[in-house]
Amino acid sequence: MSVDIGGRLRFVRSRHKLSQRELAKRSGVTNSTISLIESNQMNPSVGALKRILDGLPMGLAEFFAIEPERPRKAFYRADELTEIGKQPISYRQVGDNLFGRALQILKERYEPGSDTGRVPLTHDGEEGGIVVSGRLEVTVDDERRILDPGDAYYFESRRPHRFRCVGAKPCEVISACTPPTF
Repeated sequence: MSVDIGGRLRFVRSRHKLSQRELAKRSGVTNSTISLIESNQMNPSVGALKRILDGLPMGLAEFFAIEPERPRKAFYRADELTEIGKQPISYRQVGDNLFGRALQILKERYEPGSDTGRVPLTHDGEEGGIVVSGRLEVTVDDERRILDPGDAYYFESRRPHRFRCVGAKPCEVISACTPPTF
């Protein structure tokens, strides 16, 4: 696997709103060195890259852990949704990588009798959804409701919550949560 060090450096520098000249001044390397690295005409030594990153400041581990933004895809076919669940509950996510995104959208499918577990879920953020088919029992704190097609829920995700498919048919839900925490 090859890493585009030049593109990654350009991304990080831009994110910090620094010019090549300013980063060179802060890190003690020449402006032309930064330009050559960003255009992938020069491969820096680990020491040189560390000096440059000290000008941001940023460590090597963080530098290699971040993913530069790619053009954002706007449309997804049904077969392009990313499965992040496991049977008997399917969570098909819109988008394969939510790095830097503020919203997660899921197409959920619960097989009859399936649930999210005895221990209620809690996490930061908010979530909501609309039942498309079947029946879904939703418990939030001590309040429990059975939702039919067209019914919806919306709550702060810090409140303990649980989902369970009731009835003989699978239940499908379109949901969203912010920030992406699933």
